[in-house]
Amino acid sequence: MPQEEQVLVIERKVFDAVGDFHGLAFDVDRYLDAFFVAGIPRFIPRADAETDPNFQQLIPYVIMRSGDKYLSYVRGTRAGETRLVGKRSIGIGGHINPEDHTPPGHAPVERSDFRDAYLAAVKREVDEEVNVDTTYSNSVVALLNDDSSEVGKVHLGIVHLWDLDAPKVTRKEQMITQLAFMTARELHEIRETLETWSSLCVEKLDQMTRCTA
Repeated sequence: MPQEEQVLVIERKVFDAVGDFHGLAFDVDRYLDAFFVAGIPRFIPRADAETDPNFQQLIPYVIMRSGDKYLSYVRGTRAGETRLVGKRSIGIGGHINPEDHTPPGHAPVERSDFRDAYLAAVKREVDEEVNVDTTYSNSVVALLNDDSSEVGKVHLGIVHLWDLDAPKVTRKEQMITQLAFMTARELHEIRETLETWSSLCVEKLDQMTRCTA
């Protein structure tokens, strides 16, 4: 029998104590300093996390930019999150699993927080879904929360902006379809086709860019 997937979560009350919000928040360090401390993040079965709003799954959400264009794609029918199939997205990301915290073949390491696990998850998720054949810079620019939907209530996004030196990205996962680089204006024009997280991010692209200056 396949082992049940475990995902990294924090309790919703931890987020609320720092300060809940809808949309994007740009005081990133204040939130991450509260989340990634001993005893706060933990792994629970994904099946439980997906239906219990007392927990929020921490999800890296990587936006890629080359020049004035942003990577976008449509989630195909093989997407792991069925509630997002057919939506266009500008974010690459996914769940943080125990193997990100303790790599295969390594003994568990006592850590004061989960920052290393999180950073490993960002690279793993991107590498699983796309090939990035160029150099880039990486900035954490925002936290993302959306309580307007069932899927949004149980996820909390950590938004990265990768500035690519060239638009050299190709798909690896079958769930990635219709991959294209689009300007902010083009993305605004198709906002009704975007998944909610991407729509919220498109509204704040200018502010994200200022966070990397």
